[in-house]
Order: sequence, then structure tokens, then C-alpha cells
Amino acid sequence: MQLKDVKALVTGGATGIGFETARVLRAEGAQVAICGRRADVLRKAAAEIGAIALVADVSVEAEVVRLVADAERALGGLNVLVNNAAFGYHAPLIETDAERFREVHATNVIGAMLVARECAKRFVALNSGNIVNVASTAGGKGYAGGSAYSSSKFALSGLTECWRAELRPHNIRVMQVNPSEVLTPFGGRDMARANNPTKLRAAEIAHVIRAMLAMDDRGFITDATVFATNPK
Repeated sequence: MQLKDVKALVTGGATGIGFETARVLRAEGAQVAICGRRADVLRKAAAEIGAIALVADVSVEAEVVRLVADAERALGGLNVLVNNAAFGYHAPLIETDAERFREVHATNVIGAMLVARECAKRFVALNSGNIVNVASTAGGKGYAGGSAYSSSKFALSGLTECWRAELRPHNIRVMQVNPSEVLTPFGGRDMARANNPTKLRAAEIAHVIRAMLAMDDRGFITDATVFATNPK
């Protein structure tokens, strides 16, 4: 698609991969709405790149219904969802807290489903649209302490495949990007290391999402996995 024609909702758009993706799309002339839970951080980010700020918690169904309607109204339409909102919680199995486990899945899985559901209603009616799910290499291989986060990304990968099967007859492209470790504030990472040339930045992931969307609508990239070349 022509990136200047993009009308995108980017969830988790105030920081990290979501923010960088929104910034890259805005630089191409796209119209972009970003959402997040922290109003002050969200509005500052939106002002920096000229995006629309919509405060919402994607784990709350009523807020998602309002969010997607507000995004469609503010953008004058909607043809792209970047399903990025997520957070992590890590603990050994024998120390895993059930409530925190539920919270991870409420955002990373149920939240992703709710936003995709509301956007897909619009896309089916248009017989066109794009969904990009931001998953993780942790959704393809588990690791010690990753029960909550890794299982949520495995689930998102399953959802991606289901939605792709359902929505392809409606000319809707359902795509997934799988970053390995990215230097963002996610999970309390030390941002003083953000210039480490052996680690991925949010910019690398945004570059991939941009390329996925820019491909002519007759085809699409189903999955793209991004690793650091020589991580240290």
C-alpha cells in the first residue's frame, strides 16, 4: 500500500517499538493514532511526532470499543492496526503469581484480540485492511522464567494464524513481526545501554513493519523475525 494513505492505530504507541513505528509512519505522510494507559507520556509522544493521542487500556473491553471508534473518527477512517501493546512478567514456575500471570495475558492476548476484533469489523466492511501483530522470538521458543510472557506470545502467534485464515478472503493482510531482545524500557531494561551496537533498537523493528505495509496489496509478508547480528 502507499504509506501516505495509511490511517493507523498503534497500540502501546507512547514508547519503544510502538512509538518508533508511529514516528516512521508519520514521516511517510501517514495519519496515526497512538494509544496507551499513561496520559502524560502518551500526549508528549503524540505531540513530538504529530500523532493523535487516545488514552485506553486494551485489556478493558469497553475502552477498546471506544478506542477504535475514536481512532476511526479522528483519522477519517482506519486501514492499519499495529497491535503492539504488551508487557512482561518473569518468574520461575514455582514462584509464579497467578494474578500477575493473568494480567500479562489480559493485555498481551485478550487485549490484542479485542483491538483486532474491533478493527476487523471495519476492515471486513471495507474489504481491505492490515493487521500487524508484534509478537516475539519468545513466542517460538520458551525460556526459564518466561511462563507468563512466552506463553502470551505463543498465544498471539496462534491468533495471528487464525485471523489470517479468516480474513484473507476479505483482502485483509494479517502479519506478524517477531523481535528478539530490543533496547527499550520494556521489562525495566537499562536504557543507558541503548547505544550498544550489538543490540537491536526499536528502529529496526519499525523498519520491518514499514516494509511489510509498503508491499503492494497483492501480496504480504506473513512473518518476519529480527535478531541482532552478533549480540553481546
